[in-house]
Amino acid sequence: MWRYWVGAAAAIVLIVGGVFWWRSTASAQHHTARHAAATATTEAGDEPIPEPPAASEKTREEKRFLRSDHDKNGAISRDEFLAARRRNFAKLDVNGDGRLTFEEYAVKAEEKFTKADADKSGSLNPAEFETTRVARKAKASCVCQPKNDDGD
Repeated sequence: MWRYWVGAAAAIVLIVGGVFWWRSTASAQHHTARHAAATATTEAGDEPIPEPPAASEKTREEKRFLRSDHDKNGAISRDEFLAARRRNFAKLDVNGDGRLTFEEYAVKAEEKFTKADADKSGSLNPAEFETTRVARKAKASCVCQPKNDDGD
């Protein structure tokens, strides 16, 4: 019985190896064909295919860093780092005493519950609860280039 298991495992290894080998040769042929087509285009007197435009030098993190560096000295101090948190805390601290009570913390949730409780029963039925669902923005769809008939 063990011979069958060993034979099956060997067959699986050979199949997986064959798939990887086939994909690597197909990929190499694809790149060679693309390079040959680009070379043929330039040799035929046509203008070469222009390079795609370069991406902006500033990455998302660089932009985020620059937004946080309020005094533009190239470093983010502790106060600059915590500034957004302080603003958010100040919005919640309605009475300005520097402390958050549960009521101050949960004021938006209380308002949301009161607005959803249409029948003013003090509890939410399934239809009322559904109105409290967070509306999420749809992800931006990918603008993909259609493939040509030759596989590009």
